[in-house]
Amino acid sequence: MRILVVEDEKRLADFIKNGLEEQKYSVDVVYDGERAEFMALTNDYDLIILDILLPKKNGWEVCESLRSKSIDIPILMLSALSEVADKIRGLDKGADDYLAKPFVIAELMARVKALLRRSHKVSQSVIKINGLELDISARKVRRAGKEIQLTNKEFALLEYLIMNKNKLVTRTMISEHVWDIHFDAGSNIIDVIINYLRKKIEQEGEIKLIYTIRGAGYMIKDTDPDQL
Repeated sequence: MRILVVEDEKRLADFIKNGLEEQKYSVDVVYDGERAEFMALTNDYDLIILDILLPKKNGWEVCESLRSKSIDIPILMLSALSEVADKIRGLDKGADDYLAKPFVIAELMARVKALLRRSHKVSQSVIKINGLELDISARKVRRAGKEIQLTNKEFALLEYLIMNKNKLVTRTMISEHVWDIHFDAGSNIIDVIINYLRKKIEQEGEIKLIYTIRGAGYMIKDTDPDQL
């Protein structure tokens, strides 16, 4: 999943970014409201973590503007303004959740996971496909009872494919959700990571999971798409 963090305190922004990346999320960071709105309108994010007291344009204005343009990305507001009236204002502007500063990073991560599950209509924390288990909360993968060690990018890519199971996922969609703004569109890194991922999750004798749709992209299905 790809997350936009909007926070003008750079040390806090880096702290949040590092915490999210440890949980295998792809993260972009901006430091003012105008840049935040531009990024949200031109990129496909799964979640926005939005501070309120920002330069150029405050978080309330950014949230209201995005909602007026039918941008329905989940928004988690952060602010040192902790009065009930401030929380109500944030929710009225279109935010999905509100977390007051200072906060414990574990609570931020729990709220992020809850919003992502809700937005992707995932009710359970463990998703099972053909013997593979993806534990979203623990950020772990198992198959045939054995834990599989994945890099952050491998996990993020597998999670994105599973969240879109039975659907074609193009390379552009993958780059927009799994990588950050520094992704080199001309590289073959997506194909390389797919190959690494296959070697780890598709051992000999196990049901194939990741299918290449030639000239289009990739797909995870419960059955062979050629048989459908």
